[in-house]
Amino acid sequence: VIVLDRTALANEPRWKKESVITMGSSVRLAVEVVSTNWQDDYLVKVADYERLGIPEYWVVDYAALGGRRFIGNPKQPTISVYQLVDGEYQISQFRGNDIVESLAFPELKLTAEKIFLAGLPN
Repeated sequence: VIVLDRTALANEPRWKKESVITMGSSVRLAVEVVSTNWQDDYLVKVADYERLGIPEYWVVDYAALGGRRFIGNPKQPTISVYQLVDGEYQISQFRGNDIVESLAFPELKLTAEKIFLAGLPN
């Protein structure tokens, strides 16, 4: 999932014809939901998005699939929020009743648990 900066899209050379993003500055937030290829989300994409200058990247690991060095021990569902500070990602992690803090959505008042349960029957 990506959240785009509508004003920055005017500078995207391929957006109108192909809906293709070529500049990280056009993206406000990227979100990846972890699956069995969790290494891509925690290693490859973190480096790629940081290099592109995407200001915020979330890794939503609802099934605690990631390695212990990424989500802790014992493994538990975790939302890792990477925020770009001086060209480098700083990471904050949220679990259970922690309220997720986002620069892209500062008014957001959802806990990690509510995000994990979104879309599931009550």
